[in-house]
Amino acid sequence: MANYVLFTDSTTDLTPALIEELDVRVLPMTFNLDGRDYKNFPDNRELSAHDFYNALRSGSMSTTSQINQSAFQDAFEPVLAEGKDILYLAFSSGLSGTCHSASLAAEDLAPRYPERTIRVVDTLLASMGEGLGVYYAARKMAEGMELNDLADWFEQNRLHVSSWFTVDDLMFLRRGGRLSGAAAVAGTLLGIKPVLHVDNEGHLIPMEKVRGRKASLDALVKHLKNSPIPLEEQVIFLSHGDCADDAEYVANAVRALGVARVEMNHIGPVIGAHSGPGTVALFFLDKVR
Repeated sequence: MANYVLFTDSTTDLTPALIEELDVRVLPMTFNLDGRDYKNFPDNRELSAHDFYNALRSGSMSTTSQINQSAFQDAFEPVLAEGKDILYLAFSSGLSGTCHSASLAAEDLAPRYPERTIRVVDTLLASMGEGLGVYYAARKMAEGMELNDLADWFEQNRLHVSSWFTVDDLMFLRRGGRLSGAAAVAGTLLGIKPVLHVDNEGHLIPMEKVRGRKASLDALVKHLKNSPIPLEEQVIFLSHGDCADDAEYVANAVRALGVARVEMNHIGPVIGAHSGPGTVALFFLDKVR
């Protein structure tokens, strides 16, 4: 058994079943909805995904905050005191300061536990793309890979996880500054649906525009087909903003290609606050992002 613990955060959007399967510890991010703070636990114990997205549909506003240094120290120190090391795979630094907070916590704890190792790795990923990266890391850990070797492996391979999103409501992209107000209004009137991508710096950027919802969902599958990785070797993670029927449409199209496995879950509130209801995201391995 490995003498280290694999940590990540709730922006992986991993299901409780996957968390148990992978034996990973997930730290909850925080979001605020209508003036009240909630912890984004993977089991949605404080607020269900459906209730969160219904609130957004009704006009509620949500903001998010990173895990702070103190929370990381509280989570890490008992593990170090047990004589175990830590590998933390962090939410993209292109979207959050969480990775920086974890690094500060590691620096603060190091003098107190000089015999222990804490590696903080920026996944440059989000939602179940981050989750897919954690999935492969956990598999390597279960096979016996040592902590520093695994951290190095992840840094060398994180850009092979490809992340493609489409959104249904352009106004959420406008609020997040990824689309101008005029473009959001015009796109809504014309039925334009953007297809977005997580780039090599971990930022979510628009890549193409299609007309109509079905075309945008098909575009996600098209990008999977374009990957040179054999489909029968692909483990597919798929997340959605409370639009299960659309997500299932994509999942069925992907299953028909003969992939190895498909896992699906809601996009959690931390990312969903910015992408909005109706978002569908597809994650898979590729030669490049």
